[in-house]
Amino acid sequence: MNKKTYFITGGGTGGHIYPAVAVADGLLKREDTEKIYYVGNPNNLEANIVKEKNYTFLPVMSSGMPRKACIELVKWAYQMFIGWIKCLGYIKKYKPDVIFGTGGYVSAPILFAAMTMKVPFVMHDCDANPGLVTRKLAPFAKSISVAFEVEKEKLNNKDCHVNGNPIREQFSILTKDLARQALGLENKLTLCVMGGSQGAKKINEATVQILKELSQDMDIQVIFQTGKRNYEDVIKALKNVYPDWEQNKNIILRPYFDNMTEVLKASDIGVSRAGSLSISELCASSIATIFIPYPYAAADHQRKNAKYMVENGAGIYLEDSDTTPETLLNSIKSLINEPKYLEEIQQNASNMAKFDGVEKIIKQIEQCA
Repeated sequence: MNKKTYFITGGGTGGHIYPAVAVADGLLKREDTEKIYYVGNPNNLEANIVKEKNYTFLPVMSSGMPRKACIELVKWAYQMFIGWIKCLGYIKKYKPDVIFGTGGYVSAPILFAAMTMKVPFVMHDCDANPGLVTRKLAPFAKSISVAFEVEKEKLNNKDCHVNGNPIREQFSILTKDLARQALGLENKLTLCVMGGSQGAKKINEATVQILKELSQDMDIQVIFQTGKRNYEDVIKALKNVYPDWEQNKNIILRPYFDNMTEVLKASDIGVSRAGSLSISELCASSIATIFIPYPYAAADHQRKNAKYMVENGAGIYLEDSDTTPETLLNSIKSLINEPKYLEEIQQNASNMAKFDGVEKIIKQIEQCA
């Protein structure tokens, strides 16, 4: 059997890392896979995640491109050049058959090196508005995978497939009952509040003020991920408005959950930013979500993601600047007080879920090999 070697790249945020890891894990199960190398920034989250995997991490320093002409732009260009040289060495040494990248600045050096060495590469873009690296390199890619139909018209590549985002296999296996048991929750209405691994200040501040009413007065289970950076501030604020919150069994509050699959599969309603991977996992969990997009996301992609979901009847939209305890509570109540409306949004979200993204992307990669 002619076994293949693959380079996987993508990093900086979970939206780039977890899809790349899901595809790498899928390729690793193939009998014709010889070796997988993950190319990423050693100072980013991807380095820690890959340590636990059965593939080798190849470090390359990288950073986002400054948007204005300044000394920082010169430094970035030099770093990119050094990264490109290093990646040429990796390709020459390990001889990958195909390179798979999920876009973003982390993937740029190795994909430029792939173009130089004429190694075929496949790209996947997660967002309704494709990122800069994806847009610029799409014409040179052997094949493109996207999460949303609207992306196809924005990318110059004829071999473009709508696959959804590659998500972890557990989302198609774990049941709501088992997820709740794993978290020590009862079988009743459950709300998940999350602002990503770093948290979201506006979401946190509003949630603190309404947590008592939700969990005690309305008897709703609340899973609250504050983000590591904001955890202490949340605890301090919560002690002022709800000193006895730790005695309430309806509340699970942590800075970060290692197993977000359990959290999402246990939930009925969500409050979330609008990163593409988060959206895919919320849909895979049939959650009716109140989307509060991060207003400073690159190319405003989170707003576009959120509005795409609302247009398809699969979510509610709330601006970050409009997020107050009152507006957030009213949005949650609009779902709780109208069970048919809640069920309709959950069903629409579920209809948008794609569980076979990994398999479809692997098929594209293998065809390129």
